[in-house]
Amino acid sequence: MRIVIAGGHGQIALRLERLLSAGGHEVAGVIRDPGQSAELRAAGAEPVVLDLESASVDEVAEALRGADAAVFAAGAGPGSGAARKETVDRAAAVLFADAAERAGVRRYLVVSSMGADAGRAGDEVFDAYLRAKGAADDEVRSRSALDWTILRPGALTDDAGTGLVRLEASTGRGPVPRDDVAAVLAELVETPATAGLTLELIGGSVPVVVAVRDVAGN
Repeated sequence: MRIVIAGGHGQIALRLERLLSAGGHEVAGVIRDPGQSAELRAAGAEPVVLDLESASVDEVAEALRGADAAVFAAGAGPGSGAARKETVDRAAAVLFADAAERAGVRRYLVVSSMGADAGRAGDEVFDAYLRAKGAADDEVRSRSALDWTILRPGALTDDAGTGLVRLEASTGRGPVPRDDVAAVLAELVETPATAGLTLELIGGSVPVVVAVRDVAGN
């Protein structure tokens, strides 16, 4: 499969690129900064330099042309203000979905966040982030042309992955290593039966492959 990942230099994306590349997939990562290209190549991914805050839908669709799956893993980052939560976490996710439709890429995965809610109240930056993520998720769920799966991890950690998770429609809050988030995403990409599901993810006791198979109904 050819898989294109938005936010290709992110901490989860780099882990995912390594896993997918090691699994024999052709992987491309969309990045804004060409200086990050070497790290993507080291992870086994082809760098695609494109700024999702200024690119047109046609430009993004061209980057997605020929892909079998698209993964939106971009984010404005913890140091950004509320305005960039809107332009990256919401608008760029919608743009990537528009482009996937235009390019004929049906399989579409989103790395969202536990608690994402377009109606969330509050003036803090984190509230703006969860509103933006929730609005983007709502938009993606409205797309009948996409076989979408939305993954909402709990509190992300840099602990070594265990390969053991809890993956359900509702898990309750909890931490999860970025390693395990990437492992779940890699499995979801290859499990089209999870299309149409919004899933929460935290650390748990079920092996990743089994957890994905269970939610897929296999």
